[in-house]
Amino acid sequence: MPTFSAPDGTRLAYRVTGDGEPLVCLPGGPSDSRYLGDLGGLSAHRRLITLDLRGTGRSAVPEDPASYRCDRLVGDVEALRVHLGLSRIDLLAHSGGANLAAQYAARHPDKVARLALIGPGARAVGIAVTGETRRELALLRSDEPWFPAAFAALEAIAQGAGSDWEAVAPFFCGRWDAAARQHHAAGRPVNDEAVALFAAEGAFDPRTTRAALAAFEAPVLLVAGEFDLNSPPRTVTEFAELFPDATLAVQPGAGHYPWLDDADRFVATTTAFLNR
Repeated sequence: MPTFSAPDGTRLAYRVTGDGEPLVCLPGGPSDSRYLGDLGGLSAHRRLITLDLRGTGRSAVPEDPASYRCDRLVGDVEALRVHLGLSRIDLLAHSGGANLAAQYAARHPDKVARLALIGPGARAVGIAVTGETRRELALLRSDEPWFPAAFAALEAIAQGAGSDWEAVAPFFCGRWDAAARQHHAAGRPVNDEAVALFAAEGAFDPRTTRAALAAFEAPVLLVAGEFDLNSPPRTVTEFAELFPDATLAVQPGAGHYPWLDDADRFVATTTAFLNR
């Protein structure tokens, strides 16, 4: 597995999958980037360069835990670009990784050729998901056999009387089958310190980031799953409105991992954008 050195000397690893023009991919979590797989077959069209964020996967644990903060990780992405010898990169990010990608695009707009945000987290731009929005989405799944227990757990969380996010996991998937259960388990973060410090105080400056993205000239794709409780279509639509040149795609029947729920549709949408 290839590695490179971050600005502070931390050894970072990345995976290379497929052939074609490179596409740098950032995971959410922070989790081992293995859960992204080949993004439903996107590797047949692009060479995926998938970064393990510091302290996850095969990347080293940094000496300074404060370097787990999202804004500090921008330097790691830039170091990867330099290591790859690319003047500009096509950049894809999933979930919480979109916060990192947004800050990278804001700080290095001339280094991004295209930006794809999949089920994006939006804390970096100050967009919050309300409990009511999640509740409305959840009610769309009321015919599912797992709904009663999952919805009860969600209501308890919303009321501050519970914290069992594992019980609401079915809401994050278009289909809660064996493959979804396995994928969910494999994608769980294991570095609690990295998770806790990713959004530590100072990690986000929404006003500055939003102002920079308003002047971001590269094309942007935002993909939302129709049923994604983590990144609801309403929230992703608001995110898309921050960019001058944004394409919003809501994938029917999908949750937080649209490449699992309908790989062909996801790959078609993403490759059409990347080939613009």
